[in-house]
Amino acid sequence: MTARKTHALWALLCACCLFVESAFAQQMTVSGRVEFAVKAGGTSPDPSDAVVWLTRVGESTQSAPAQPKRQQLLQKHKTFSPHVLVIQVGSAVEFPNQDPFFHNVFSLFDGKRFDLGLYEAGSTRSVVFNRAGISYIFCNIHPEMSAVVVSLKTPYYATSDRKGIVSIPNVPAGRYEMQIWHERVLPETLNALTHTVTLSAESASLGVLHLPEQRNLSQTHKNKYGEGYDNPTPTGPVYTRP
Repeated sequence: MTARKTHALWALLCACCLFVESAFAQQMTVSGRVEFAVKAGGTSPDPSDAVVWLTRVGESTQSAPAQPKRQQLLQKHKTFSPHVLVIQVGSAVEFPNQDPFFHNVFSLFDGKRFDLGLYEAGSTRSVVFNRAGISYIFCNIHPEMSAVVVSLKTPYYATSDRKGIVSIPNVPAGRYEMQIWHERVLPETLNALTHTVTLSAESASLGVLHLPEQRNLSQTHKNKYGEGYDNPTPTGPVYTRP
């Protein structure tokens, strides 16, 4: 290899290193805080489980590639854990049954529609969430069981903690459409909160995101047949399908 070619190769390698270093240097952690309005005479509602995500403006694809992976919604003590699960489109979610009785996980709403049927303790079934949307998850046997799977096309998202804090890591600088979701807020209100933000190392805060509490989570829902649940719900290993 001639000296000229060697010099050109080193110049190219240095340029690539500088490009990669610059790209990583522009990534940041975007933070914000979710806060619910306090009703007169009441206490501040729990601000956890709000989902905030960023979609790059003017790009058909995200600058970071989608990374679908396997996630899990555990069924134990007649409860789904976690209650809110955020995934990227294409991810598979496992529904292991660790209760000593049958479960029947289903979702018949605007997100991913599925019915896993009856399956016994110690077994698991899975679903691939191949479209973006909000999927409300229930058990056809136990009406007290509920969860939500939020499937997104973007890798830039986070769920608020019990203090309402949201922290989205590894976000490149740029303009984004910011969206927020919470189970206790009506869809039309959430849509109105969507707006464009410009993020940089000097401006990586989403500020305080104010939400009104509009829905009662204790409201009953129908089973997968559109009917009311049996009362009381069975807890033994034997269950007769209606």
